[in-house]
Amino acid sequence: MKNLLVTGGMGFIGANFIRYLLYESDFKGSVVNVDLLTYAGNMDNLAGVEKEFPDRYRFVRCDICEREKMQEIFDRFKVDSICHFAAESHVDRSLVRPDAFIQTNIVGTFRLLEIARGLGGGLELFHHVSTDEVFGSLGDEGSFTEETPYRPNSPYSASKAASDHLVRAYSKSYGLPVTISNCSNNYGPYQFPEKLIPLVILNALEGKPMPVYGDGRNIRDWLYVRDHCSAIWAIMKEGRRGDTYNVGGNNEMENIDVVRLVCDILDEFCGLYEKEPRRTLIEYVKDRPGHDRRYAIDSSKLTGELGWNPQESFATGIRKTVRWYLDNRLWVDRVRSGEYKAWIEEQYGSRPGRKLG
Repeated sequence: MKNLLVTGGMGFIGANFIRYLLYESDFKGSVVNVDLLTYAGNMDNLAGVEKEFPDRYRFVRCDICEREKMQEIFDRFKVDSICHFAAESHVDRSLVRPDAFIQTNIVGTFRLLEIARGLGGGLELFHHVSTDEVFGSLGDEGSFTEETPYRPNSPYSASKAASDHLVRAYSKSYGLPVTISNCSNNYGPYQFPEKLIPLVILNALEGKPMPVYGDGRNIRDWLYVRDHCSAIWAIMKEGRRGDTYNVGGNNEMENIDVVRLVCDILDEFCGLYEKEPRRTLIEYVKDRPGHDRRYAIDSSKLTGELGWNPQESFATGIRKTVRWYLDNRLWVDRVRSGEYKAWIEEQYGSRPGRKLG
């Protein structure tokens, strides 16, 4: 893998992955980052990277659904491998506007696969990053494995399930060298503030109500984003082509316990809010439609075949995450204020799909 295309590389996980590749891994090639810079894509996530790696990193603003422009990028940068993060990814947004999820997650993946198919023997790998939400909801026992049937319960998870099936089908039908990873809930630096953990951190810090869906007893397996990045790279390097690997953090927690722990850490770091523990700001709200009750990932295949294990427990990872948001208020303020969006439009224009680089 000499010339790696990373789609959605300005997003939360994609940006962390690019940082991992360039600063920590044994990857020696070049990275081409393609991102449309929609609401969750943020160039501040990779501030300084292009200056530090001028010969190994390039950014191009483009919509992955635009076949001709994406083909130009493949040709120009001699792309031989792909790590595909680009996706609409928020369940709540998918309930309001599912069409965007169908277009980006399904059609966008199809466009990339078609271009990759055209590379023939020049394609080293197409790695597709997916989610445990494709498996639906678990009962009180058991975990998702690579053999678990797909049962998506939201437009978001249905669109990701469809894209998983497309990638697998292109492997079986056309012989494309592919790998797929299905991960549990990520958290860590650079996560967009609408997601649970950064939303709770920022609301609790500012004394705002912290909304918790339903009874707060929904269970998720939490995966620190750097651990996810190291797993993806291990799969890309050593995973069996055509195979799927589950990536989990071995950290099952009820949502309400996550929120309470964040409150307690902020009370420790910052002191009480107006002499009250921040737990008093928790507010239960009406549950969202199709809210899966429990997710849990069995990563034993990844561990057994490739020797990967998460390095962070939730107790250590969440403290690092809270501290990062406290130490990076400028990033937070730019994301939330609209200043960043205005800067992007000034620098690059607002027309989706405009190509840069």
